[in-house]
Amino acid sequence: METLDQLVMSRRVLVVVGAGGVGKTTTAAALAVAGARGGRRVLCLTIDPAKRLAEALGLQHMSDEEQAISPELFARGGMQLSGSLTAMMLDATATFDELVMKYSPSPERARRLLDNKLYQYVSRSLAGTSEYMAMEKLVAVQSDPRFDLVVLDTPPTANALDFLDAPQRLVEALDSPAIRWFVEAFQSTGKLSLNLLARSAAAVLRGLGRITGGGFLEAMAEFITELNDLFGGFRKRAKIVEAALRSPEVSFVLATSPAPMSIQEVLFFSDRLEDSQMPRGAFVVNRFRLPPPAAEDPPSERDAAESIAEHAIALDEDAPTRLVQAHADAVHLAALDAKHVRGLDERAKGKVPIVRIPELPTDVHDLTSLRKLSEMLMAGGV
Repeated sequence: METLDQLVMSRRVLVVVGAGGVGKTTTAAALAVAGARGGRRVLCLTIDPAKRLAEALGLQHMSDEEQAISPELFARGGMQLSGSLTAMMLDATATFDELVMKYSPSPERARRLLDNKLYQYVSRSLAGTSEYMAMEKLVAVQSDPRFDLVVLDTPPTANALDFLDAPQRLVEALDSPAIRWFVEAFQSTGKLSLNLLARSAAAVLRGLGRITGGGFLEAMAEFITELNDLFGGFRKRAKIVEAALRSPEVSFVLATSPAPMSIQEVLFFSDRLEDSQMPRGAFVVNRFRLPPPAAEDPPSERDAAESIAEHAIALDEDAPTRLVQAHADAVHLAALDAKHVRGLDERAKGKVPIVRIPELPTDVHDLTSLRKLSEMLMAGGV
C-alpha cells in the first residue's frame, strides 16, 4: 500500500473528489504545495476556489490563465520551494470553447458553432458540462511536459458520483435517438428537412416548431450536426476521457468529513471507482475531532473552578459548569467521529491509506496554515 506522500511524489495526476463542503479545494491546494516543496513541477487546477485560498497563494484572484506562484512567497512563509507551483481555475465554458477552436476543420466553422445560441446555453448550463469539461481539461494537460504532477480539484457537487457520471450523462443528452433525428434531417442539405424523417417524428417536430418557431429547430439541428462532426461523437470522446482516468499514472484522493452522510457517500464513490477499475489512492478525512487530553477521571466543576482561579481568569459564575459540559461534549463528539470513520477502515481493508486531518482552529486562509495542512497530509495525518 502506497502512502499519500508517496502518491504525491510518484503519480502524474491526483484527482481530488468528494461531496461539496468537505474541503476538496483546500486539500487539492495543500497536496499541490506538498508536491512543489518536494521538487515536482505542479499544476493545481481548482474549481471556484475561495478568495482566501487565492490570497494564501499570493494571488489577487484565480483565473483560467496559468499563474506561477512566486518562490519568494514561500520563502517568506519559511518554505523552500525546490519545485514549482502553477495555479489555474478551471473555466468549463472556456475549456469547451478551446476544444471547439482546436478541433474545428476551419475557423469559420468554429465561429459558427461558438455563435450558435444553443451552444452558448449548453456550454454554460447543461447538467454535467462542468464535470465533463474538468475531465477534458485533465486529458489536455496530462501530457504537458512542463508539469510533473497535475492536481485536479473536481467541481463542487451535491453528489460526488456526478463527476464519474458526467461523460455518460452528457453523451445521453447529445447522442440520443432524438438528437440523431435532427442530424439525419439536416446533414444532407444543410437545412432542416422533415421529409427525411419518419412520419411520426416529423409530426412531433412540426408541432414543436409551431411552439418554438422554425428558427429554433434550425439552430438546434445546426448545433447538433456541427458538434457531432467536431468531436467525432461524444460517445467516443467520453471513452477517451474514461480511459485516461484508468491510467496507472492517475490516483483518486477521496475527501470526506466524519459526518455519516459524507462517509456513506465517499464509500459509495469508492465502490464505484473499484468497480470501474479506477485507482483509489487515499481517503482524507477533514475536520476529524480529537478527544481532549486524557485524564484518570473526567474534570469536575471544582477542578474547573480551581483552574480558573489559578489562572486568574475573569469568567461568569456558571463557567465551571459550562466548561465541564464542553469537555463532556468534546469527548462524545470525538468518539462519534472515530466510530463513523471505522467504516472507512473496514472497507479500505488495509489497501488504501486513511489520512485523518484534525479540526483546525481556523480556516486555511494564509500560506502558513496551508503549509501546516500540507505537512499533516504528507505525514499521514493524526
